[in-house]
Amino acid sequence: MNEFTLGIEEEYMVIDPVTRELTSHDQKIVEAAQKIHKDQVKAEMHQAVVEVGTGICKSTTEARKEISQLRYTVSQLAGEQGLRIGAAGTHPFSHWEKQLITEHPRYNEIVNELQEAARSNLIFGLHVHVGFQSRELAIHIANQVRYFLPHVFALSTNSPFWESRNTGYKSFRTKIFDKFPRTGIPDIFNSIEDYDSYVKLLIKTNCMDNAKKIWWDIRVHPFFDTVEFRICDCPMLIDETMAFTALFQALCAKLYKLRLQNMEFISYSRALINENKWRAARYGIDGNLIDFGKEMEVNCRNLILELLDFVDDVVDELGCRDDINYVHRILEHGTGADRQLAVYQQTGSFESVVDYITTQTLIGAK
Repeated sequence: MNEFTLGIEEEYMVIDPVTRELTSHDQKIVEAAQKIHKDQVKAEMHQAVVEVGTGICKSTTEARKEISQLRYTVSQLAGEQGLRIGAAGTHPFSHWEKQLITEHPRYNEIVNELQEAARSNLIFGLHVHVGFQSRELAIHIANQVRYFLPHVFALSTNSPFWESRNTGYKSFRTKIFDKFPRTGIPDIFNSIEDYDSYVKLLIKTNCMDNAKKIWWDIRVHPFFDTVEFRICDCPMLIDETMAFTALFQALCAKLYKLRLQNMEFISYSRALINENKWRAARYGIDGNLIDFGKEMEVNCRNLILELLDFVDDVVDELGCRDDINYVHRILEHGTGADRQLAVYQQTGSFESVVDYITTQTLIGAK
């Protein structure tokens, strides 16, 4: 069976513990962390962001250990600079206009091209890579797994606030990112050659200089044999990160298993899946998604339970049952967005929301 190796990337907020504002740390945290974790810790376009990435992991257990260590290291080094880190899709009240851009040719080029859309893109995501034997297999699975993206995204919603406003969305991060080109749910590609032709055409016509400027919610990675899931807000809790990672891994394994039996899941159009993505961004797990097979609205929580049933027969073989079971806790206690909103309703204070985020971010980090 395909090994379905894993890689996780997370983007963290760098926060001033006194003002609770995002703060530009001049990459000192990154430089210190690289002495310990080498290129597993990187700068991002805005200086108030630190990105971490695991190595190639054989299981969710291995990936959990790495992401826990990375959160712990970055937090400790931030503390030495008198700063904190936090994991959420957006900062509750900081304004992007005050944040500095990292001095780097790639970021300068993106800002020069995308202007205000790039400067205002002060958001924090989770990217999960699932490894495949070949890019041909990866594109086949990516086409089908697109349908399930809004379900997992609903569970991951963790950005209800933007610039001191309750946006009314459970994930406003995706609304901010929509301003970029080549974002959102991708179209279906009939083959890897079809996908590669698309990439070559965009490079040839100067739409982009390389395939990393495809920022879809899911993509076959330009350089690795992985399907990269990019739709989720950065989760507050390590347990949440691991639950979503386990879900993505299990979905890939299940769809591969169906393929071995000469079966496949229906590949729905981008236009239909987008309806569910919008509902997930707006309502999180508290709304209805559309079951396109039945052509009717269904309670999101029920669809997530159906999703867990769908992948159940591959979970033990992957060894990720404990991680995937955490989905039930999210359904019970709410998403990151739900919990942020609850803190704000109790306190009326965005600073209290930030304190809550920074505390939750370190649960299980070691």
